[in-house]
Amino acid sequence: MSELGNIKIADDVVKVIAAKATIEVDGIYKMTSGVTDEVNKILGINKMTKGVKVEVGEKECSVDVHIVVEYGFPIPIVATNVQENIIKNITELTGLRVVEVNVYIQDVKVKEASKEEVILD
Repeated sequence: MSELGNIKIADDVVKVIAAKATIEVDGIYKMTSGVTDEVNKILGINKMTKGVKVEVGEKECSVDVHIVVEYGFPIPIVATNVQENIIKNITELTGLRVVEVNVYIQDVKVKEASKEEVILD
C-alpha cells in the first residue's frame, strides 16, 4: 500500500495484455481454449482473451496461454517469443512481475493455398 491508497489490477486487464502480446508474435495462427472454445462458438461468443488464464497477485502474476501455431514456424522459437512478449508487455504496462508464462501448443495449422496458387502450380 502506498500513501495514496491501493492499486489492484483486474485479472481481465492482464488477460487482454497477454492475449494482445501473444497474437503479435509471428507464427501464431490463433489462440484457443479447447473445449470452452467450441462452447463459445456454439453460443456465438468470440472473446479476444480465449485461451488465456492468469493469476494476479498484488505484485506479481502468472500466465497460461493456449495457441495454434502456423505450419512452418519453429514451435520452440514461437513459444519463447510468446513468453518474452507477454513478460515485456505485462511488466511495462502494469508494473507486475511475471513469475511464469506457460505456453500450450494445441495444434499446428497449415495455411490453405488460394485458388490462384493452385491453378498456377
